[in-house]
Amino acid sequence: MTTEKTKIAQTMYGVEPYQETRDEEYMGESMRKHFTKLLGAWKRELMVSVERTVNPPQDEAANSPDSADRASQEEEHALELRNRERERKLITKIDKSLQKIQDEEYGWCDSCGIEIGLRRLGARPTADLCFDCKEIADKKEKTVGKT
Repeated sequence: MTTEKTKIAQTMYGVEPYQETRDEEYMGESMRKHFTKLLGAWKRELMVSVERTVNPPQDEAANSPDSADRASQEEEHALELRNRERERKLITKIDKSLQKIQDEEYGWCDSCGIEIGLRRLGARPTADLCFDCKEIADKKEKTVGKT
C-alpha cells in the first residue's frame, strides 16, 4: 500500500516519473512533453525562490550593538545571495534544456551524440552529457582544472 508521503517522494516537482512503453521511440513526442512539463515545473519552483526580495539586513545590523550578531546576519545574507545566484544559473540551464526540446536535440549527449538515457534525465533533467562522457569530463576537471 502506497502512502501519500511515499507517492510525493516519487514525484519530482509534482511530476510523476516517466513510464516508458514497450517499443517506444527514444525522445518521441510523449517523452519531450514529459520533460517539458518537468523542466517547467522545476523552473516555476525556482522562480518563486529567486523572485523573493533579498534585502540586506542593514536596519537590523545597524541597530545591533553586538558585532557578532552583525557578522552573523551579514554571513546569512551572503549565503542567501550565493544560493540565489546558483538558482539563476540553474534556470539558465533549464531554459537551455527547454530550447533543446523544442529543437528536438534534447536527450542526446553533446559530446558523443548517443542517448543520455531516461534514468539519467529523470535524475538530472538538465544533463547534456551521457554518463560516460560526464565521468570523463569530471576526471579531466579534477586533474587539469576547470577551463
